[in-house]
Amino acid sequence: MNDRQDPYAHDPYAQAQVFGYDAYGQPVYRPDAPERVYDAYGQPLQQQTHGYDPYPAQPQQPQTAYDPYATQTQQTQQAQQEWIPRQTGPVGQGEPVGQGEREGTADGRIPEPRLAADSAADPAPGSAPEADADADAYRTEQFSFIEEPDEGSEDVIDWLKFSESRTERRDERKRKGRNRVVALAVVLVLALGGGIGWLLLSGGEEKKSTAAAAGAQKRDVIVVHLRQTQGGDSSTALLVDNETSKKATTLLLPNSLGLTTKEGGTATTLGKAVQDAGTGATRDALNTLLGADIKGSWRLDTPYLENLVELVGGITVDTDATVPGAKQGDGPLVEQGKGKTLGGRAAVGYATYRATGEDQGRQLARFGQVMQAVLRKMSTDPQAATTTVDSLAQIPDPSLSVQQLGASLAHLAEKAKEGSYATSVLPVKADGALGGQAADTMVKDVLGGTVRATAKGAPPRVSVKNATGSAAASGTAQVALVNGGYTYVDGGAPGTAEAASSVTYADDARAAEAKEVARTLGLPEKAVRKDTGAGNADVAVVLGKDYKG
Repeated sequence: MNDRQDPYAHDPYAQAQVFGYDAYGQPVYRPDAPERVYDAYGQPLQQQTHGYDPYPAQPQQPQTAYDPYATQTQQTQQAQQEWIPRQTGPVGQGEPVGQGEREGTADGRIPEPRLAADSAADPAPGSAPEADADADAYRTEQFSFIEEPDEGSEDVIDWLKFSESRTERRDERKRKGRNRVVALAVVLVLALGGGIGWLLLSGGEEKKSTAAAAGAQKRDVIVVHLRQTQGGDSSTALLVDNETSKKATTLLLPNSLGLTTKEGGTATTLGKAVQDAGTGATRDALNTLLGADIKGSWRLDTPYLENLVELVGGITVDTDATVPGAKQGDGPLVEQGKGKTLGGRAAVGYATYRATGEDQGRQLARFGQVMQAVLRKMSTDPQAATTTVDSLAQIPDPSLSVQQLGASLAHLAEKAKEGSYATSVLPVKADGALGGQAADTMVKDVLGGTVRATAKGAPPRVSVKNATGSAAASGTAQVALVNGGYTYVDGGAPGTAEAASSVTYADDARAAEAKEVARTLGLPEKAVRKDTGAGNADVAVVLGKDYKG
């Protein structure tokens, strides 16, 4: 082939003898061949002095062998390595190559990093020892720099997490231990309290009832006065609703009970107080005497009682007497017997009936029967009971409205229907004084306290019995006591006269008052002594023949 036909005839490098190839597939020429100039991609450049090159050298991209079985990680690393820009010059002699991951070869292996000097000492296969060291020198484009994880820092983080979780577990164990101790203490306290409660309650229902009776109980008390339109007689009872014990009681009060009203400060009887002083003054006197907290008065005249019985549909009573008719020749109004049905008119006749020479206590018992029978027929609904009371069209007492009375009667009706209702008569002596221990016990159990002779701040009550044999002695003693600021209570006159006078008191707090009463009446101090006294007075005086007046 001649120069005209060979397109490479004018290229002095075309005929150069190739000595070998480097690690990247580039030809290595003999040392005696003319020096070639390379571009940024390691390709030889034609010099201008050699004429026109019809096939100029094109820059070649470094090629990486494709491995179809390579893993995704290897392919990703290979792709990351390809974007790193190449360096134009070789690494200097003796300069260490940078640390990091190195560019892999075509078969996927990563060559070990070497110094430039090592590269010169270890020529590639097929190359001469005289080959240029720059041809085998490693270049910076062979390496890709990535941040390696610091395993030491991860160990420190793991140790901190371990220490923190260990501390939390230790604190949790301590907290659980404290909770167990607290729970154990609570269990022990509850067990101890339960044992004490069992011991206290092991006495049975009788001890429970006694404890309930001794403790403070909530009671609702109203006083009812049944007044006859003909003759003016009256009957009085206390309607007591004990909300604590769930029991109710009608406590009947005899008309002979001695009271002292505020008007005049003189003693009177319950019957006279209802007629003369009115419901308000009578209520206050009963509160003073009995220590009861009476919240209101209900004046029930006989026509209203008749209407009330008709409104509830009649009552059923076990009658203990036969009540004659109003007119001579009429049949009996009420017949004696058990389970008698009474209308309004018959109920009024039976409640007010008192046979000739009969004690008032018998009549009071009949009145109590009628009241309890009416309550059994009343509605337990406060609104319905209020409607019934309002239908009576009576004028209510200022101390007790229609709504309050209806609510009280509904509660009492509930107890009466359940059978938790009782009727009792307060024991009263012939002279009007309370009947001693029996009366005190009844007042305590039903009304919730001992007999309170006077209210707080009220003047002392002085009961006077005239045992001088002279009727004038009572008047003289009354004047002296009232002028001295005391409340006079007429104690009556015993059957026989007594030689010496006496002044007695039951409460030690009244000792000084008893001595002052003796001086007011002109009696010696030796006549004063502690005794049972009078149930309805603070100081009891018995005037003997030594009383000069």
